[in-house]
Amino acid sequence: MTLFMILAAFGGGVFGALIGALPAFIFAGFTGLIGVGLAIAGVDYDWFGTITFGVLFGPHIAFAGGAAAAAFAANKKKVLENGADILTPMNKFADPSILIVGGIFGIYGALINHLLAGVWSVPTDTVALAVFVSGVTARFVFGSSGLTGNKVDGKSKMPSGKSLVYDVVLGVSLGAVIGYVSISTGVAVIGFVISAATLIFVQAGWDAPGTHHITLMAGVAGVASGSIWMAIVFATIAAILGDLGGTLMNSDCDSHIDPPAFAIFITTTLVLLIF
Repeated sequence: MTLFMILAAFGGGVFGALIGALPAFIFAGFTGLIGVGLAIAGVDYDWFGTITFGVLFGPHIAFAGGAAAAAFAANKKKVLENGADILTPMNKFADPSILIVGGIFGIYGALINHLLAGVWSVPTDTVALAVFVSGVTARFVFGSSGLTGNKVDGKSKMPSGKSLVYDVVLGVSLGAVIGYVSISTGVAVIGFVISAATLIFVQAGWDAPGTHHITLMAGVAGVASGSIWMAIVFATIAAILGDLGGTLMNSDCDSHIDPPAFAIFITTTLVLLIF
């Protein structure tokens, strides 16, 4: 980590807060589509590391910075209705302290990822783990709902019944199609960036699903194993874990802890241990 990278990560976190956490992540998806095209064309440039997952749109920096800024805006500044709101751009409030929090968490996410990947070589998706750790930190620093939120007694935390079947259908279906495409192209993140880009429909107010954890694991497992069956298996595991993460940590709460990031780092660890 150089001083320039730290300054850039601060700017990336501010940018994520300025336009909103989810819009920043959507841009990661659209820029990732460019990276996929370059990779398939054989261009020798690390577009993903520099742009999509770098200091500008990296989810551990821009998205995490935006999510932390929202938690601060709601729970400390009292200007945002809900700290779990990752859609609202913090530019709305024209408050420099909110943007500065985003920048600080941009640096925090960059440092976590640097330690996990560059220093300790932790065998997982370090960007996803950094997003998760950042979200947990923001919850405890700015929120009051605790790690698992304000749960109502007797409320189920495990996916079951219709919701579990729905997860399985998503995992099998997306695992099959994205596994096939990823294995054919050799690009493991192709499904992830497509799914991230489709979240523009969520930003527009439609009930579109968040599927990037499912499609990423289909690609990672598919490319690692060369098997569409493994893509289906790990996509399904990710779908169930994402649902579990949402009910455990991201419902009845006052900040956003990202369920897909939770699913991605756990499932990636499994893939790397097996393949």
